[in-house]
Amino acid sequence: MRSTLEKAIVETRSTPRENRPQLPRLALSKRNRAVVRALNPMLVTYLEAIRDLCETDSILFGATLAVCRIIGAKLSTARRANGQSSAIPAWRIRTEERIAKARALIGRLIRFRSGNTRPRIVRTVRMAFAGTNVSLSQPDIMQKLTERIDDLKQRIAA
Repeated sequence: MRSTLEKAIVETRSTPRENRPQLPRLALSKRNRAVVRALNPMLVTYLEAIRDLCETDSILFGATLAVCRIIGAKLSTARRANGQSSAIPAWRIRTEERIAKARALIGRLIRFRSGNTRPRIVRTVRMAFAGTNVSLSQPDIMQKLTERIDDLKQRIAA
């Protein structure tokens, strides 16, 4: 038990906070409480030598990690270790993706306006005007393109 605690504390001290595994919720069973009670006196020696709050955090996290390992609880390292969990909120990521798509569309519309009639560009322009009564053969298509580009630029700016 002591060796598991020591390994967990050493491992926690050397691991950055964002790469630590996510801890599971543990049931309040008699067995789990007994493990925690057995580890508590061992923690005293580590907690007496603490100089700052970061050390307290790493020691307590290490002790929790040791409890999970002794009990046999599964630790999920997938989310944090891969960096999938981020501090950026989902709404901001979605907004940035929409802005990136709008910028790509603006670029293709400008390329079409300047004379590029490649199939991919033409397909994108048709999709940009889908649902409207605008056809690419209309004489005022350049004006409609300019209006659509300006509309997209305003959306990005807002």
